[in-house]
Amino acid sequence: MSAPAIAPQEAAGRSDRELKRDEVEIARKYMGRVPWEMVAWGLGNFAFWLTLWPLTFTGVLPLWAAFVLSTLSITICYLPSHEAQHSIIATEGSRLRWLNELVGHVSTIPLLLPYRIAWITHRQHHNNANHPELDPDYGNRGDTWWRAAWNGFQARQFGAGDGYKSALRRSDDPNLDKAIREGTLLSLSYYAILTALAWSGHAIEAALIWWLPRHIAMTYIQIFLSWAPHYPMEETGRYRDTRAWKSPIGTILSMGMEYHIIHHLFPRIPLLQTGPAYHEMRELLDERGCRMERSD
Repeated sequence: MSAPAIAPQEAAGRSDRELKRDEVEIARKYMGRVPWEMVAWGLGNFAFWLTLWPLTFTGVLPLWAAFVLSTLSITICYLPSHEAQHSIIATEGSRLRWLNELVGHVSTIPLLLPYRIAWITHRQHHNNANHPELDPDYGNRGDTWWRAAWNGFQARQFGAGDGYKSALRRSDDPNLDKAIREGTLLSLSYYAILTALAWSGHAIEAALIWWLPRHIAMTYIQIFLSWAPHYPMEETGRYRDTRAWKSPIGTILSMGMEYHIIHHLFPRIPLLQTGPAYHEMRELLDERGCRMERSD
């Protein structure tokens, strides 16, 4: 079972209200702008992934190179959609809302992750992080990264259990039915495309440009976006359910998740601003008793 939620404490003579005011004041500096780099990232990366297919079929690109590039492309495709899930690109009712939804839907097609389902389950993760029964990501836990990777891989196997289905059953989101329809259509399209490619003599291309890269990408994403920022997934509560940590492979290769604590505190801060926000907010996080596992 997870540890009980830790309530905010008065620290250094300042009240919870004063600490919260200072946190919000800093956070507001990093919110409000459209992260155009994530828009370009999401749509551009999807276009790049699509080009791998004709380049490989025509012999311009060797299959081994297509496999490497596809794996990289699918691995980094989730983050722009994640920005859209939190309406960071554009809020509901704003004139660029269509762009927020476009990036959200399109960027994760190679990952076979429907946008609305991703958002519904991700919201439950934020509300119940590290809860054994209510956090959809709890299955990614593990004492080591390779154990977490193995657990995630097993959870993706046919008949492995409910997985994220239980999270959907608990949801009261008004778009749930639409999300399920979209997810069903995406899955059927995926298997239809793989079947057509196999029948046309391109089974190896289908496996090495989509099927295998997707599984590798899913494992990488689960390790760095789920397991590492929350390890060991034992505590709950706003200031203890995630951590600031130092990745042995650096900030870029860990996809900026060293500062995931900022994302959980203020989900509307764009990914590329979580680092600067963390460094400015660090003293406040120390006072809060957050899990600060960085030396800088």
